[in-house]
Amino acid sequence: MRGDPARLLPALREAVAEAGERILEVYRRDFQVQDKADGTPLTEADRAAHEWLLKRLSRLTPDWPVLSEESEAVPHAVRRHWDRYWLVDPLDGTREFIQRNGEFTVNVALVAAGRPVLGVVGAPVLDRVYAGLLGQGAWRAEGEAPPEPIRVRSYRGGPPVVVASRSHRGPALEGYLARLGEALGGYRTRACGSSLKFCLVAEGEADVYPRLGPTSEWDTAAAQCVVEAAGGRVVDFHGRPLAYNKPNLLNPWFVASGAGAMDWTRFAPADGGGSSPPT
Repeated sequence: MRGDPARLLPALREAVAEAGERILEVYRRDFQVQDKADGTPLTEADRAAHEWLLKRLSRLTPDWPVLSEESEAVPHAVRRHWDRYWLVDPLDGTREFIQRNGEFTVNVALVAAGRPVLGVVGAPVLDRVYAGLLGQGAWRAEGEAPPEPIRVRSYRGGPPVVVASRSHRGPALEGYLARLGEALGGYRTRACGSSLKFCLVAEGEADVYPRLGPTSEWDTAAAQCVVEAAGGRVVDFHGRPLAYNKPNLLNPWFVASGAGAMDWTRFAPADGGGSSPPT
């Protein structure tokens, strides 16, 4: 089982669902919120999911490293030797968790040679799990029902459906949307939190998700894999797929999109803004 991503998928789905159960135990009662050094919030649910996933993944593949948002920092001098590893965001959308709007996720990806090849995104409140296996497809499972295949839709013109963040908007995104709307005759928006934004694209509910703001590799890897396995693309504003295990774990600005010939990067700021890959 340990070397084949397809064989790992059932156990990974189960581990993500179980981490979601531990998050819900905290979600259903009063909890304390702390601020991390970077100013982002942290709850005991983040830690509970992190510890559970570390235990499960270490049991599943004992020889593979695990890099989690809640782990101690690992220098690139060490990481650069990792051929494959697990990349984990145990609770993506902590602000959504704190607001109790249900739009938070558990994200786990298997990264090989700098690319996510297996990704699972769990939405505990929705009782939903998305999964993607590069080259083999993507699926969505509701509750105890068997997973069903999902596929991106193909943009064929007219006002597109654009996924926008509930918590992270700003002038750069507003400018992008203004240029897009002027060129395409308007647009409709779907507001959503966490990596569920990618999943709306992956399941054909939206055409594009532009992110003109900061994210880290653990925020995107699992959901990028779901989008790509469903037939979509996740690229920076130079048209390059997001890369992983970089010296700097911050992502460049990016666009996740479905199928079709539209170049969604064309609406980026003229100067490229924050689109240059960090080093």
